[in-house]
Amino acid sequence: MHNMKNDMDSILVIDDDVELCGLVAEYLRAEGFAVESVHDGERGHQAALHGNYVLIVLDVMLPGMNGFEVLRKIRSASKLPVLLLTARGQEVDRIVGLEIGADDYLPKPFNPRELVARIRAILRRTLGDGTSSSSLPAVLKIGEVELDPATRVARRNGRALDLTSVEFNLLEALLREAGRVVSRERLVHAVLGRKFSPYDRSIDMHVSKLRKKMGDSEDEGPIKTVRGVGYIFAHERGAGEGAG
Repeated sequence: MHNMKNDMDSILVIDDDVELCGLVAEYLRAEGFAVESVHDGERGHQAALHGNYVLIVLDVMLPGMNGFEVLRKIRSASKLPVLLLTARGQEVDRIVGLEIGADDYLPKPFNPRELVARIRAILRRTLGDGTSSSSLPAVLKIGEVELDPATRVARRNGRALDLTSVEFNLLEALLREAGRVVSRERLVHAVLGRKFSPYDRSIDMHVSKLRKKMGDSEDEGPIKTVRGVGYIFAHERGAGEGAG
């Protein structure tokens, strides 16, 4: 049973720092994951698309094909969760990574325990914990948007939306609270699985990407920004929003 879990929970680490890869692999194996390390972008991209992994840890600074190029190639063919490793202080790297389709990022240097926590949070969102499948909620439908948690398919006007796991979970969180403001803090905790920091703009980037995929801008569409607070999925069923 334990071996089967290892076969399922296999993680690919793409980083040219061999020593760091060894440290990360040591921590992840101790947590029950199988780990494979690749040290350049081209081989990493090939391994990502042809291997059987539940998640990829990808460094931005790679020789030859950099992490952004690798991520673009992966995203063109797969929705496999990707945790991006960025240089500390390089906010532009994080923004670009999220725009391309990273599920989360972690600045270097990092505490390996935080890496494990981030990976577990991503896997909880993408794979589920295996205990709640029997009580999966029914399809959510608000206005022209329909979301099925069981199949993890979201549609607008009948058209399937090509969402990453983070975008799907974000849309689900907003739909469940349709007509009510959801704070950025709650969204960060529920969707990204971590504590809220006022300086962390990643949830805003995910909202922006979700709007684009739905064909909306900030001023149009059902997802409204509530300045200084968070976001609301505006009810489209009728005029009344209900008493607060």
